[in-house]
Amino acid sequence: MGNVGPAMDSAEERLDAAVARAVRETGAAVAMLYLLPPGESTLRLAVLAGIPAEIADPWLRVPLSAPIPVSDAVKDRHLVWLGSQEELARRYPRPALVLPYRFALAAAPLVSGTDVLGGLVLLWPGSHPAQLTPQERSAVHDCCGDAARVLYEARQQGRPVKAGRGPRVLPPVTAPPPAHTEAVAAADFVARLPGGCCTLDMHGRITFLTETGAELVGGRVEDLVGTLPWESLRWMADPVFDDQYRGAMISREPMSFVALRPPDQWLSFRLYPDASGISVYITPVSGPHTPALPTGAAASPSAPGRAVALYHLMHLAATLTEAVGIQDVVELIAEQLVPAFRIQALAVLTVAEGRLRVEGHRRFSDALMECFEGAPLTSDAPVAQVLSTGVPAFYRTFDEFRRAFRPASLQEGLAAWAFLPLFASGHPVGTLVFGYDRTRPFEPEERALLTSIAGLIAQALDRARLYDTKEQLAHSLQAHLLPHTLPRIGGLDVAARYLPATRGMGIGGDFYDVIPLDATTAAAAIGDVQGHNVTAAALMGQVRTAVHASAGAPPAEVLARTNRLLSDLDADLFTSCLYVHLDLAGHRALLATAGHPPPLLRHPGGDTEVLRLPPGLLLGVDRDARYPTTEIPLPPGAALALYTDGLVEVPGTDLDRSTAALADQFGLNTGRPMEAVADSLVRYAKDVTPGSDDIALLLIEALRGEAG
Repeated sequence: MGNVGPAMDSAEERLDAAVARAVRETGAAVAMLYLLPPGESTLRLAVLAGIPAEIADPWLRVPLSAPIPVSDAVKDRHLVWLGSQEELARRYPRPALVLPYRFALAAAPLVSGTDVLGGLVLLWPGSHPAQLTPQERSAVHDCCGDAARVLYEARQQGRPVKAGRGPRVLPPVTAPPPAHTEAVAAADFVARLPGGCCTLDMHGRITFLTETGAELVGGRVEDLVGTLPWESLRWMADPVFDDQYRGAMISREPMSFVALRPPDQWLSFRLYPDASGISVYITPVSGPHTPALPTGAAASPSAPGRAVALYHLMHLAATLTEAVGIQDVVELIAEQLVPAFRIQALAVLTVAEGRLRVEGHRRFSDALMECFEGAPLTSDAPVAQVLSTGVPAFYRTFDEFRRAFRPASLQEGLAAWAFLPLFASGHPVGTLVFGYDRTRPFEPEERALLTSIAGLIAQALDRARLYDTKEQLAHSLQAHLLPHTLPRIGGLDVAARYLPATRGMGIGGDFYDVIPLDATTAAAAIGDVQGHNVTAAALMGQVRTAVHASAGAPPAEVLARTNRLLSDLDADLFTSCLYVHLDLAGHRALLATAGHPPPLLRHPGGDTEVLRLPPGLLLGVDRDARYPTTEIPLPPGAALALYTDGLVEVPGTDLDRSTAALADQFGLNTGRPMEAVADSLVRYAKDVTPGSDDIALLLIEALRGEAG
């Protein structure tokens, strides 16, 4: 156990070195390395270079389902290149909305064998050519390979590299400090310039300021060094200043703008960025200019600046449009609002049958949440009162909150509270509760911002509730159309599994069935109706009923009758189906397929093959289609695996290869009960498939000594 620490440190250092090498060899300005933990569907930012962590806050966790370049790179296992802001806006509007700056971007997966371990994102200045050079492309490939090897080896050693709460930020590569004579000469040079100069570090804080620069902006050097200018100078508390800093850091291009220092002094700011920060040259400007931007009040030290708030608010609005269920909304709120707006505790409550229900919370005590859970809308508790009045409640100190709500003592460690009513289309949706660890003035500007946030969240929750209701009804329909249990048939060991697609993909039309016919015969069927919606599920029920009604006839006739039914229904949806007639006394099986993935046959000795059956058209395509029948021996100890395509469709992998890999897995489970085999194949599917399609699996084994 004593070597665990150094080994982990070594792996992290090697990972950091791979990211640093990527920046160095590609000339990229920014690098972001993401990890994909085993069995998870969310990328986590682990290493960051070139920008401060606060700029990357909205991208700390990226679901694979999100329309983000790194998600696509990881899912599809190929490099995503975006050579311009226009291309980014066309293909990925959400990040383009939040980052309206000029830059080029590459996202690449970290792959080791068949495992995808994460992704690497690189940003270049907007002046980069429209295409990657062969040398840059090769460097990206090599650095991704280095990082993947580090992650794979650490995982194999049982000490996987993990992402912390925030990324490790690599220090910028800076020039060696100048000698004394050089420093004096540089100071003299700066002093002789006609304007003022200052430098900002990566975080936007002033690290150097000339006396002339301080005079121009209306402050003193000793008061301004170490501060964010848009927080320490009242007239600079405008989004334009922070936005220009962000734009320079991300695009790595010089930027300039003119602003009015009240009452009448116009100043020109020229920003020159590099990896360590920004040099700013300030000069007075005479003559008429565009009207002054709103100056506003200085930002509260406990609240983010207006530019930061608008940046995160825009990102929140964009991400909420992609949330599909209430829990998705809750997770997004926790991920986006808590770090961005310096909130220490969060609770989301929704209205259900005249009462409030806690959908999720962070850092609030369970005892306090129990006081809120089930509270009637007529209650005098703040969570309900704000809904009856429609007016938010802000408590600047704990004493204020305790006077308004006696159970406040159940929650320690929080000093200020905000209760925000959530309304959509005029009706109450729920209540949003924020807790802060310091007293808070809740200035009018912040109250307006929080109210805007509540409006966005109310609309998202209202949409999510409708989605959840529809999804629940649809899945209930589908569940009732599938067999609750499989029949017990002498001489057979059968098992089945159904895995719905990952959240947000809707429901599907996958089905399976096992039908006893008489003492020595049975039938099995599996199929997949095109689509992921209620229509597909309803049609699936009709197809299953048709197959069930025809069971016992020759397989070709069963499929032909079902095909005619679908053609007559004119459902505009096609269906694949595989039907098997099991003759237990004759130790044989008769099979026919309507465009369905090939079944797997495991022989008694464990050898497994993919049965390439004569093809038949999908059901519903041609009313007069014919379906050839194939007979195979099924001696005691042999087993069949019937499945839908969600079990073998792996992005970037040939379908024949993934089917052969499934057959290998089936063969490795020889000698085990079918229930255990089904569990094993389901685990395998979760590891190798993206989960974007439903999966149905039906396993049938002819038992030794029990046939006939």
